[in-house]
Amino acid sequence: MLIGILSDSHGRADTTARAVADLIGLGAEMLLHLGDIGTEAVIDELIGHNARIVFGNCDLNADALAHYAELVSVQVNHPMGVLEVDGKRIAFTHGDITRLMNQAIGEGVDYLLHGHTHMIRDERVGRTRIINPGAVFRAARYTSALLDPAADRVQFIEITPAPKT
Repeated sequence: MLIGILSDSHGRADTTARAVADLIGLGAEMLLHLGDIGTEAVIDELIGHNARIVFGNCDLNADALAHYAELVSVQVNHPMGVLEVDGKRIAFTHGDITRLMNQAIGEGVDYLLHGHTHMIRDERVGRTRIINPGAVFRAARYTSALLDPAADRVQFIEITPAPKT
């Protein structure tokens, strides 16, 4: 199963929509948004997809966003979710709570996905591969990522620009 990963939308539904379209177009069967969502409009872009979210340090309205997400059938796994895909354990969180990151690494998950820094990351710490997709907003270039756990492959994707009008 291919997993689309995006983070740090900060309310930018237009850029989030392009990231989602790119990821789905490349075959993503699940979407994980790693926080700093910002608005209901960003959650709207996840509707109709197998999507899960966590919240970030800039999601000051996390309770209201969580309520809205549940109403529109977007799963909330805040502050950290753990799932198994293709026999691999995948933890995902925003990345601003060091204790959660260390806990996942200590438990030996296969993948730890996080956002927060707005910078692409792909490194191994022990048996855990840590991946940050970059950011949908407030970054030199806007990026997302596509993870294939079965093949242990990650692809970083530059989000396509908005069509010129």
